[in-house]
Amino acid sequence: MPLPDLIPVRYTEEEAGYVSFRPVVRQSFRPDQLLDMVLSVTGKDAARIKQILRSGTVVFHFYRYWWTGFDIDQFELAGLLARFPDPDPLRQFRSEECTIVAVESGATPPRPMVEIQKQAISGSRLFRQRSFWDALLAETSSAPVTYRGYSFAHRADLYRLELTGEARVRLAAAAASLAPRAMRKELQAIGHAPRVVFICPRASA
Repeated sequence: MPLPDLIPVRYTEEEAGYVSFRPVVRQSFRPDQLLDMVLSVTGKDAARIKQILRSGTVVFHFYRYWWTGFDIDQFELAGLLARFPDPDPLRQFRSEECTIVAVESGATPPRPMVEIQKQAISGSRLFRQRSFWDALLAETSSAPVTYRGYSFAHRADLYRLELTGEARVRLAAAAASLAPRAMRKELQAIGHAPRVVFICPRASA
């Protein structure tokens, strides 16, 4: 049975661990719009996508969406997925295309990645010519930046930079001296980070 042109969906703000009393919004989504949200959770994993569509619920950007669950034909799903970008390991890293750097946690158990906007760390402080963003890019000249995959949540390609102990020391010092004061607490994590991830939106996505 083919999918309808519009799928009735309800959504409300997610309140973890609590019964939500926030208003429920009703809206109709095209199948590709609903799939766009699901992909941010699953990537192009057809089995997981079908499971979520059948379950009728997904959390996206702090909102919980739900609908009447349904099955989707694998050929129809393949046609919808073909409209979305695929990972491109041959895509070169271009620092000017990146808008966010994510600092991975070195703690046990791991904590969520700290995402820092490039704009927040690319300005130089008074009497200093370098910025913390410059310090990050300097590390890419001595260590390879490798392709990690495509993020549907960010609509961006991801590039990983592994950090040596010496690199962590340099970046921790740079964060203390070059980063804006308001950002220094967040950037403390870089002193123990195993790697950073550059998030570079794809213009065609």
